[in-house]
Amino acid sequence: MEQFYTIQGEGMHQGKAAYFIRLGGCDVGCAWCDVKESWDASKHPLTSVEDMVESAKEYPGRLVVITGGEPLMYDLTYLCEALHEAGFRIHLETSGAYPITGKWDWICFSPKKFKAPLPEFMEHSHELKVIVYNRHDFKWAEQFASEIHPGCRLFLQPEWGREPEVLPLIIDYVKAFPKWEISLQVHKYMNVP
Repeated sequence: MEQFYTIQGEGMHQGKAAYFIRLGGCDVGCAWCDVKESWDASKHPLTSVEDMVESAKEYPGRLVVITGGEPLMYDLTYLCEALHEAGFRIHLETSGAYPITGKWDWICFSPKKFKAPLPEFMEHSHELKVIVYNRHDFKWAEQFASEIHPGCRLFLQPEWGREPEVLPLIIDYVKAFPKWEISLQVHKYMNVP
């Protein structure tokens, strides 16, 4: 769908320079998605892997984030191989609704209620990021935290449109349950893509 060089705004690696490759296509259907224009892949021109890698090489950062839409709707093996060969570290942002393809340096697993994630993400994810829309999401987040492997970092992130309401709840929750950390969409505060 699009490619751009910016600052990673969320999760464990926030604040780092990153080249984003956003793939079109998503059938997860989050009501609060902030890139709904990514859902219909047919609305975006096809781009070759070679062109994506060459575009990423134009920038000094060597971190690439593959996101969507839902990127794992596609077999990402060849894209990962080409980016690794070009010297990039590759991070994935996924709902976990599709099987893992490709080799990843970091997997950010952000499960959604709208389409169940696959169990394989419980052992392969480096970061669990749960979007909090209301107070019921804490119980839902704990279900994943109880199943994920012990080395996975745990993040709670307010849904952007409800941040004034839910951020105070998240702050109190993290103070009570310090295994969790807070992820904010700092790129939105900085007004960068």
